[in-house]
Formats: sequence, structure tokens, C-alpha cells
Amino acid sequence: MIIKVVNPNTSLEMTALVERSAKAVAAPGTEVLAVSPAMGPESIESHYDEALSVPGLLDEIRAGEESGVDGYVVACFGDPGLDAAREVARGPVVGMAEAGMRTAAYLGRGFTVVTTLSRTRGRTWELAERYGMRDLCRGVHACDIPVLELEGDALDVVTAACARAVEQDEADAVVLGCAGMTDWATPIAEAIGVPVVDGVQSAVLTVQGLVEMGLRTGKRDEFATPLPKRYTGMLRDFGY
Repeated sequence: MIIKVVNPNTSLEMTALVERSAKAVAAPGTEVLAVSPAMGPESIESHYDEALSVPGLLDEIRAGEESGVDGYVVACFGDPGLDAAREVARGPVVGMAEAGMRTAAYLGRGFTVVTTLSRTRGRTWELAERYGMRDLCRGVHACDIPVLELEGDALDVVTAACARAVEQDEADAVVLGCAGMTDWATPIAEAIGVPVVDGVQSAVLTVQGLVEMGLRTGKRDEFATPLPKRYTGMLRDFGY
């Protein structure tokens, strides 16, 4: 089985971090390919960034289809381009926000999300609503650290934010709201005493399970392959 984990930003350091995290939970015999697109923003922290990350993401999905990839993970907590990727791919495509929230839902009556910048909180609430998690999501909190600065002392800041969020929201679990936090779930859980969910690992295990069961996205209607048409300009190579 081959799972391609796409970090939709162009930070190779973050992609390496995501790759280590994904491989740590992959089963023997599962090959994990972690990639960044050749084009796009170096971090995704706004609707503008998210929109401009999608062409690069889809380019990686299309390349995976040509090379025999079995399933995909979108390793950004905004789950950018998820619906479009499901149209393009034959196998399952899972976003880390959806996987993280669904995993946390198994762990108690409610969870809280701790993310990076406050401007991303609205998007997280939208995703919770879309995934049917609005009643289980007790809160969304920002630590106000930019994505590319999630290193060093930032762990202490995020840990403190998680502790405050759990207390304020009376939550049973925490979902980490950024792929750049993927290796912090265990130390934060040990520090604050509640389960802490990383969406990257949750998504990898979800894709792995779906592929093992022989399941894939339904192609009957909405997620069918895009209709053939001509694209122009910078998108001229994206047409079917």
C-alpha cells in the first residue's frame, strides 16, 4: 500500500516533520510518501494562502494517480482542496482536520481545538460544522504563533494554551490545529493529562484502514472525475 501525504505548503522542513510523524504510525508494508507541491505559499494562514495552495496540491494528487498511489492525506488543518482532490483521486483522500475531529469524538463528550493564529479560528468552526462536529467541538483557541515559528519554546506556549482550553471548555480531549504541531501530541498529553490528537497521524491511519477494507470515494455523482474542458494561462495543464 502506498499513501501519499501532501503538505500543501512549500516548507520542506515541515514536510520532513510530517513524514516522520506519518511513518511512525504506518503499518509494516505501508509506504508513506510525504511531499510539498512545487508551487504555492510557504505557509497557509489565510483564505488567500489556502486558495493558492490548491493547484499545487491537485498537481501532487494527479501525479500520485499516475504512479499508483492508493490513498492520500491532506496535511493542513484547513483541509484545503479536499473536495477537488476527491474528484481527482481513485482512492480515499482524508484531510487532517476531519480525521483529527472524528478521532477526538471517540474519546469523550467533547473536544477543544488549539490552533495557530486567531484568524484561522473561523475556518476551524466551519469545518466542525461541515463534519457534523459542531456540538462536540467545545471551543477553538489560538496560540498566536505563526506556522513557521512552531519550534523551540513554542511547545511550552502551545502546551499552556491546551491546558487553558481544556479548563475553559471542560473538554475531554484536544485536537492540535496545525500540521506543524504533529510531533507534540504525546508531550502535551503527558503535561496536561487529557488525550491530545494529531490530525496527521489520524488521517494516515484512516486512509490505511479504508484502503485495507477496499473502500474509496464514491464516484456516482458529485465526486466523479471532473468534466473534460480546456484550461488556460497558468492552469493550462490542469484540464481533463
